[in-house]
Amino acid sequence: MTVHFIGAGPGDPELLTLKAQRLIRACPVCLFAGSLVPAAVVVEAPPGARVVDTAPMTLEETHAEILAAHAAGQDVARVHSGDPSLYGAIAEQIRLLRRDGIAYDITPGVPAYAAAAAALGQELTIPEIAQSIVLTRVSMKSTSMPARETLENFARTGATLAIHLGIRALREIERVLTPHYGADCPVVVAYRVGWPDETLLRGTLSDIHARVRAEKITRTALILVGPALGDVADFRDSALYDPAVPHVLRPRVRDAG
Repeated sequence: MTVHFIGAGPGDPELLTLKAQRLIRACPVCLFAGSLVPAAVVVEAPPGARVVDTAPMTLEETHAEILAAHAAGQDVARVHSGDPSLYGAIAEQIRLLRRDGIAYDITPGVPAYAAAAAALGQELTIPEIAQSIVLTRVSMKSTSMPARETLENFARTGATLAIHLGIRALREIERVLTPHYGADCPVVVAYRVGWPDETLLRGTLSDIHARVRAEKITRTALILVGPALGDVADFRDSALYDPAVPHVLRPRVRDAG
């Protein structure tokens, strides 16, 4: 018996990997976070499968479902949104599985920031504009941030920020980031990426809060901040395809003319 942690991606069932789909179709027990994973993702569970929405359940209640499946020798598809390695809350589940000697594996999924960039139709790493992405979140009552992992520290790098679980802290985000990025720095709020009601709000640090309030977005949103999100046209081409720059697969310099 194995518990398969499965990344369902941001919401679009077509962004499931082939492996994820195969496992969901094969497991007689499917546990999914219904608040973040659409039912269309787990509709592929086999006929007669036990399909349980774990959104209202505690860790102990969810683990009890796994223990029951383990006793029956049944594999479990544990379906999470996005990629389970990022804010997937699988570490505490794995700790219990290891304690009880239950096998598990992990199938990665498409993370929200990648799906948001695709929906925006742009690259996040633009030569000489932005070459780093910081995946982070803001402190919440439930879980605080490590002392050195502050927005201010990350902002000093000038990297593109992908801020999770922070939509209700937009005023604080604006206050902290504006001295480092400027009030006119581009911001995108990506709401329910990959779902039928997906919304992409573009703005700046100075006006994004008003735009979000107007749309009444209060949860399930990713905040992207950085100059690469703007209408950037003046940048050098990557050296990857530059005929004047040799590399291991193109060792000879070619005449660019």
